[in-house]
Amino acid sequence: MENETEVSEFIFLGLTNVRGLQCYLFALFLLLYMASMLGNGAVVAVVLAEPRLHTPMYFFLGNLSSLNIFYSTVTVPKMLAGFLSGHQTISFTSCLAQLHFFHFLGSSEAMLLAVMAYDRYVAICNPLRYTLVMSPQVCLLLAAATWATGFLYALMHTVMTSQLHFCGPNRIHHFFCDIKPLLSLACSSTRLNLSLLHIVTGIIGMSLFIITLLSYLYIISFLFLKVLSWESRRKAFSTCTSHLTVIALYYGTVMFAYMGPSSGSSKGEEMITTLVYSVMTPALNPFIYTLRNSEVKYATRKFVTRKLFPERN
Repeated sequence: MENETEVSEFIFLGLTNVRGLQCYLFALFLLLYMASMLGNGAVVAVVLAEPRLHTPMYFFLGNLSSLNIFYSTVTVPKMLAGFLSGHQTISFTSCLAQLHFFHFLGSSEAMLLAVMAYDRYVAICNPLRYTLVMSPQVCLLLAAATWATGFLYALMHTVMTSQLHFCGPNRIHHFFCDIKPLLSLACSSTRLNLSLLHIVTGIIGMSLFIITLLSYLYIISFLFLKVLSWESRRKAFSTCTSHLTVIALYYGTVMFAYMGPSSGSSKGEEMITTLVYSVMTPALNPFIYTLRNSEVKYATRKFVTRKLFPERN
């Protein structure tokens, strides 16, 4: 693949160039990153260690936590280094790698959320066939499909971006290498790149949204038409509220960032939107999924007790 690029590196302009503010932002995002690493790492460890959590729901939750760990690591450490140095550059090759892994992990997470919605539909609406429909083999296949599809989706954008000609400005109005900021620096035509970004992302996003919407419409209709006990309805809804919260945070911000017009929002709005789903959401997900989940809280306490006081076992 021939590379016609003249620009060998890019400079991130980041969130702010005010030195005093950069120190506060460094502390804030360091805390968020540590919360993401510790929280998601704890979820993965507990899901692996506790046999009672070896179910499809928690298998997918473990996958989601793993994605969140990698997702934050793609952008946050580089951003923190920029806050410390006050000046941040990245090579063209590293920029393409960052773009690829960001969209690989982000699109895989979007697909995984739709798979988790389908899992909740089968568990609530067809509980007698749940273990058959969501067998270990099916769960592994669904997880592998989300990761593989996300990789191919990101590869498409990476290859298309690598073919562009960058000959002029090399200052990226962002804190990492994202598609739209890079396209704005290209000297060659970006019409095909933008068309693929909007059309392919739109098709994938709408397909996943429809799967999620239909899953929850079936769940709601099933609970109100066939489940007479309010307590049973409450328990069923309680297993869905955390997932719906994450979906609202993730899908809302991603669609705003990538399906809207390129010139319709300011650079600051785009960066804030990206921060929500790439930094804040991964840090919040472990707390969203565990605070209202008695099984995870019990398994976590048991796991911690076993590690701290092994003589009690």
